[in-house]
Amino acid sequence: MSAKYYTQFKLTDADYQGGNEFSGIVELSRPMDVDSDVTDITTILARNFDLQQSAVQLVSWSRLH
Repeated sequence: MSAKYYTQFKLTDADYQGGNEFSGIVELSRPMDVDSDVTDITTILARNFDLQQSAVQLVSWSRLH
């Protein structure tokens, strides 16, 4: 069962300086636990922007119902 999350995040790569805060929906193949690591979200965002995972800073996230 997939789960969708509303995310706000910053990209710290040099190409995004000046306009680096974004928001969007990320869909995971399974829901995250309340205390789980947000690595799945940052991995997907980094892949979508063709960046290293370390270039994505997650500001906030919440599950969509």
